[in-house]
Amino acid sequence: MGSWLRILSRWKRNFLRRRIGNRMNNKLLSNLGLAMRAGKVVTGDEIVLKAVRSTEAKMVILAGDASDNTKKKFRDKCGSYKIPLVIGFDRERLGTSVGKPERVVLAITDQGFAEMISKKLETMSEVEYIE
Repeated sequence: MGSWLRILSRWKRNFLRRRIGNRMNNKLLSNLGLAMRAGKVVTGDEIVLKAVRSTEAKMVILAGDASDNTKKKFRDKCGSYKIPLVIGFDRERLGTSVGKPERVVLAITDQGFAEMISKKLETMSEVEYIE
């Protein structure tokens, strides 16, 4: 009987972790949509790089399934300009969160939205957050 309780308890903990994680993902992605509707998000490689170079970008979000070359390019640029970089999610989820087809890279251009998103990221383990 005791082993069943341990199994049930472990299952319950894992279930709750996944459930809370999904809610945090949904909140984060809905905040991205809100920022997009407010005009505080730019998308696309060249446009985001331009925003990084001009320090207009306050945070860059890169799809986890982006190519290694793209990841290196944005790690280097964001690192040299001291802009936080988030690597995670997939390109389809990033795109749907901002009402577009697949997107590989997004830049948040408003400090308030960037701070709100970074607070949501603190509790998420499936994304890589580089400051």
